[in-house]
Amino acid sequence: MTHTFKRVLSLPSLVGATNHFLFGPRSTGKTYLIRKQLPDVKVYDLLDSDVFSRLARRPKMLGEELSTTDKVVVIDEIQKLPTLLDEVHRLIETKGTRFLLTGSSARKLRRGGSNLLGGRARQARLYPLCFPEIPQFDLITYLNRGGIPRILPLKDYEDELRGYADLYLREEITAEALVRNISQFARFLDIMALQNGEELNYEGIASDCGVPARTLQNYVQILEETLIGFPVHSFRATKKRKAITRSKFFLFDMGVANVMAQRGEIKPHSELFGKCFEHFMFLELRSYLGYRRRPQALQYWRSTTGFEVDCVVGDRLAIEFKSGDMVSERHLRGLKALREEGLVKNFAVVSLDPQKRVVDGITVYPWREFLIALWADKIFPHE
Repeated sequence: MTHTFKRVLSLPSLVGATNHFLFGPRSTGKTYLIRKQLPDVKVYDLLDSDVFSRLARRPKMLGEELSTTDKVVVIDEIQKLPTLLDEVHRLIETKGTRFLLTGSSARKLRRGGSNLLGGRARQARLYPLCFPEIPQFDLITYLNRGGIPRILPLKDYEDELRGYADLYLREEITAEALVRNISQFARFLDIMALQNGEELNYEGIASDCGVPARTLQNYVQILEETLIGFPVHSFRATKKRKAITRSKFFLFDMGVANVMAQRGEIKPHSELFGKCFEHFMFLELRSYLGYRRRPQALQYWRSTTGFEVDCVVGDRLAIEFKSGDMVSERHLRGLKALREEGLVKNFAVVSLDPQKRVVDGITVYPWREFLIALWADKIFPHE
């Protein structure tokens, strides 16, 4: 498997438009992408202790070091030195300098009352590798290894993933003093990995962790703000059938979720394969909507009477994810129930079926064909 991946995200397009914060979890390839796509741009890497100490002592040195030819400037890991944002703001206003500000956590910036540039910078995300970025994409390989660029090609990927999880705990959580009890938080992480993609029962998880529900909600927020996971809220607009209101929570990467939950090898046709297949499809849809800057929310629907649809994308598409290779009428019950509400335009099943077909107005896609169409903007054409 090749070690070079052509990423969907175009940094020249970002900085060509306006100033941007670019957030992405550790090791998703932000620094590599900067070197690859912006080779002639001046970069300040705040993980470099010399650079950090110089600018921490005197933030104005940033402006003093820029020449008239430095039209675009990158500051890598901006959350390490939020006070630098005042100087960035000044340079945007006085010199018209264009900035790309990267980080692996939005928490420190938001919680510290940092200058977020008063609307003068948009936000963009870099996600783990997705389907169109991986040559000769193999589903089983991806379900086991995930999409962290430096880990996906490795044969000893499990050791690297364990190291990554430990690094996250040590550097993002412990070093930033985000929680008082690191062993308690580590237990919480283990439980969240086991709960990946399930409805969140805060009372039950809080009891398992031995923490109050309020502390648990803070822990979940830490996972979101340090980009290690994301919620999928319930679709509640239905009137005929009342919807449950709990959210689900997914970790940001397949491989990280696997190693944290101690799953072992993911094999075709297993129960774990079905859970991982759904997780994978959510990650693909999230990456697509993020990179294409589509406003549609990712949700799921379950009625109090037991009807369920795995994914609802805005009001555009309701999708069931099935890991079998023969979708039948019984797999369509949830979609048909939701269709009766008249709230969503299109309905689909994504599965391991060998051929695309239409059953009672619902399109059944082979997973690869669905993803090719998705990334070609055929599933969500521009309106």
